Amino acid sequence: MTPDLRVMLGPLALKNPVTTASGTFGFGQEWADFYDLSLLGAITVKAISLKPRLGNPMPRTVETAAGMLNAIGLQNPGIDAFLMEKLPYLRQYECPVIVNCAADTVEEFCELAERLSDAEGIGALELNISCPNQACGGIEFGVDPVLTAQVVSAVRSRTHLPVIAKLTPNVTDVRVIARAAEESGADGLSLVNTYLGTAIDIESRRFRLANRTGGLSGPCIKPLALLAVWRVAQSVRIPVIGMGGITTASDALEFIIAGASAVAVGTANFVNPMAAMDIIDGIEHYLRVHAIPSVQDLIGSVQRLDDPSRC
Repeated sequence: MTPDLRVMLGPLALKNPVTTASGTFGFGQEWADFYDLSLLGAITVKAISLKPRLGNPMPRTVETAAGMLNAIGLQNPGIDAFLMEKLPYLRQYECPVIVNCAADTVEEFCELAERLSDAEGIGALELNISCPNQACGGIEFGVDPVLTAQVVSAVRSRTHLPVIAKLTPNVTDVRVIARAAEESGADGLSLVNTYLGTAIDIESRRFRLANRTGGLSGPCIKPLALLAVWRVAQSVRIPVIGMGGITTASDALEFIIAGASAVAVGTANFVNPMAAMDIIDGIEHYLRVHAIPSVQDLIGSVQRLDDPSRC
């Protein structure tokens, strides 16, 4: 039996449920030396803004126990360079390209959406309403359901492409934000983005990041991210891309069983350039061993305990 790895993210078809997490995969060129990018379910590129961004000052990454803090600040070459230099390269690969969009205002999000919608070779837009490392925009939209709805509905009215809202876990209840995005027209959700954290050098008694705070990612956040994905998957009808500390196929399978239709590999790419390929192979192996015909049969299949006292 050859298991069927195909999944749907709203109207977007993926040959398998594994994509890359924005900000950890650049625009793909670096990883093309390791494997054929066409084998991915989708390529999610780093954030793109209307104008080039230099990002935050150095230092802007710190290694932590089982993870890392980053305060890159959405450094990117801007949409003109992306359309002229990066996208033509990505078109050679036979998998959808998901473009992460970063903006400071609703109108900037809409302008990005319109320009990207006119370009050939883009499969979906991922709205970055959750980045904790910029002075304005980003997480400001993602912590307020009203602002989330404004961004999603405005972009939805200006593009024919599938719209995926990337959500922050730095809220009281991410389900409220998820439902606001769904009700405003989002075709899917990505979660979670990084958790806000910091680090201090005890010798100098200074913050180890120039930005003082950064986003925590890696295996250390996996249990938290998994819980958020399970809760949101129970609360919405649109598909969820689960992410947060996914390093192995077992990690990815947990997210799928919890309710994610697809998963994104992020920090693991820095440690193991073959991480995404290993995870795709591992998911297929699991399906074969357990005689499960399709990965669709796993989505949201976690068993519920009948006795609440056992929870």
